[in-house]
Amino acid sequence: MWPVLVGQPPALASAFQPRAALRDSVVAARRHGDDVVLAQRGGRAGTQVLTGGGGVGKSQLAAWFARQTIDARSTDLVVWVDATSPDQIITGYARAAVKAGVPGADGTDPGADAAALLEWLHTTERSWLVVLDDVGDPGEVARWWPPQRPGGWTLATTRLQDSTLTGSGRQQINVDVYTPAESVAYLSQRLTEASCAHLLDGQVASLTAAVGQLPLALAHAAAYMINQERDCAAYLADYRSGAQRLADLMPAGADPDAYGRPVAVTLLLALDAADRAEPAGLARPALALAARYDPAGHPDALWATPAVTTYLSTHRDGPPVTGEQARRVLRLLHRYGLLTHTPGDAARAVRVHALTARAMRETTGLDAAVVAHAAADALLQLWRDGDHASIPLATALRANATVLADHAGDLLWHPDAHPLLYRAGWSLLDAGLHTTAETYWAHMTRQAGRLLGAEHPDTVSARASLAASHRQAGRTADAIALEEEVLADRLRLLGTEHPHTLSARANLA
Repeated sequence: MWPVLVGQPPALASAFQPRAALRDSVVAARRHGDDVVLAQRGGRAGTQVLTGGGGVGKSQLAAWFARQTIDARSTDLVVWVDATSPDQIITGYARAAVKAGVPGADGTDPGADAAALLEWLHTTERSWLVVLDDVGDPGEVARWWPPQRPGGWTLATTRLQDSTLTGSGRQQINVDVYTPAESVAYLSQRLTEASCAHLLDGQVASLTAAVGQLPLALAHAAAYMINQERDCAAYLADYRSGAQRLADLMPAGADPDAYGRPVAVTLLLALDAADRAEPAGLARPALALAARYDPAGHPDALWATPAVTTYLSTHRDGPPVTGEQARRVLRLLHRYGLLTHTPGDAARAVRVHALTARAMRETTGLDAAVVAHAAADALLQLWRDGDHASIPLATALRANATVLADHAGDLLWHPDAHPLLYRAGWSLLDAGLHTTAETYWAHMTRQAGRLLGAEHPDTVSARASLAASHRQAGRTADAIALEEEVLADRLRLLGTEHPHTLSARANLA
């Protein structure tokens, strides 16, 4: 059964640049210590943490190391985990524990299985690599950091600068934009591989400097140049014109890290071109929808749902958009480098870089409420049997629901709470993630009370689910007290024979 791969590293970008200086520093650190592969320069073994702003290529560099390890078949267990939330880390670890045959991991309790994996990593003679991609809250995930062992190592990426990430055998390596030489090498290789070397001219260095040597912006630029047959000088003129246009769309203070503005300009240029291509008029609303989802990816089956095709149909004249046309829009956006579509990765087939998504949300001009509700409707339609059909699919749906809710703010609470918000919470309970479920339902209860009022049925339902999460977590007394309040409210508001009242009474039996 060995080697074992759990999770899916993102595909390496076309003309991927291995960032020789960064790669060499990581390799040197790995070779320096004896107890893990990645090591701190002082000789203490530890974890490598790649930090940097959006669009600089942290995940790509981590994916390169992971794929090198996989291709060499030199490591028994490789685990790639989206580390934006504890829920996803626990679920990823639990899958790894079951797949690797860790003693005591039976797939029934994700938290227990994840803990069993960490215990196994402490003692196993097997070699392993764990990649924690895009750590979102170092304090929350601290307990899930893998141990320091001679046969294993951990590589993490994050956009944060946080003291929690350093020390304790963790060495921080800052990842910045390309060097000028790397930028020119990337653009030259990308255009040459696409049989477009004739587009390279004397303005190549000026072009790369104009976009700030940012890998993501260069990827947008290269895709546009290839598809539009624009040489460096012509693209540079387009870029400068687009920068003037951006001033009307994005406030000057909207980009605190200075990376978003080059991406926003390259995005607008590529999006204008894609929107003119067939199927015409659909690229912009499609990317606006995709930008609401988890950057780590969402299922491409979502694009065949009635919610998506109906949403796209409202943005152009003519017959309704079909599922096949929606898929063609995905491929169009992929061709222009605005998203990545990898059909073989069912649960995470469509990925939009976080910085591209942010620029899209800030410049789209579309009704945010309409987009948010369409995105929520599509997830809900895809979720019918998601929890039972596939753990990776259920995990991806939960992650996408969480990201969408964060972006939407209060938009999914009007006129009532969108059913997706409840479906996501029930999925946590179904998965046995009781600690995360308690946090989720406590938040939902506060939100519902604030936006809908204490006696709204959705608020009472949120409190009932919070009671269920307390019960699942073993907090029986808290669960009973809250269930008694829920029953009293439902008796008063709905009457003795209402199904919700009967359900509340059964929960107390």
